[in-house]
Amino acid sequence: MKILDGKKVSNDIKNEIAEVVSQMKENGEKVPHLAAVLVGNDGASLTYVGSKVRSCKRIGFESTLIHLPSETTEAALLKEVEALNNNDAIDGYIVQLPLPKHIDEEKVLMAVHPDKDVDGFHPTNFGKMALDMESFIPATPYGIMELLRRYDVDTQGKHTVVIGRSHIVGRPISILMSQKGKAANSTVTLTHSRTKDLEVFTKDADIIVSALGVPDFLKGDMVKEGVVIIDVGITRVPDDTKEKGYYITGDVDFAQVSPKASYITPVPGGVGPMTIAMLLKNTLLARERHNNRKNA
Repeated sequence: MKILDGKKVSNDIKNEIAEVVSQMKENGEKVPHLAAVLVGNDGASLTYVGSKVRSCKRIGFESTLIHLPSETTEAALLKEVEALNNNDAIDGYIVQLPLPKHIDEEKVLMAVHPDKDVDGFHPTNFGKMALDMESFIPATPYGIMELLRRYDVDTQGKHTVVIGRSHIVGRPISILMSQKGKAANSTVTLTHSRTKDLEVFTKDADIIVSALGVPDFLKGDMVKEGVVIIDVGITRVPDDTKEKGYYITGDVDFAQVSPKASYITPVPGGVGPMTIAMLLKNTLLARERHNNRKNA
């Protein structure tokens, strides 16, 4: 069993980006600028956005955090989005989800200009990804593909079972892994909460990508020997015996499944760090496209 160490790989990617940014500075060029919009004070969102800001500082990116109160109206948020769309200093930006319930998330994400949509959530980018065209790939699926590539995990002709059909992870990773190329060319089965006899699929799978959000859902008797496990789930489970009052776990029962796996991602330290690294990579790409359009 080999650990797919997302923390290490994400640091490698950040170092690679930092070298590119350093060269930009030496050449007197504008460095990438990432903005984040956060509405309210959701604990997980604050942690995630804070991590993004620190990562930007580490690799030499400019960053802007727009922190709005939870009572911000949908109209006011859409004005902020429009201002970012029109701000040439900003190469890419994200609107941190979830948004307060009184705001229509779909309406907000649709308002983000596709050229600055470094989260890869806009239908224009999703459609281009599905058609094998250059686009911003959603950061979590992008990170999974990069992990598989860097560890030379054999996916060619393998049976990949994806658990979960979200637009952020499940659907895009099912498309990416079925496309041509390295870490792809697999035969993909997309399963979800309504799939009957799910174990029939997981027991046959060479690769399992679980993005269900149910703690310790995937057990040892649901997988075969030599399976590759990508655990996207991350859940805070209350536990009074822990100093923080909770512990973090994934969709996979690590103790049961890891002895049977050839490769497995830990939680935390697997897919999570890769998401931020690929968001930064998307921002670098946005800056390059932005620069190319200006010089055309």
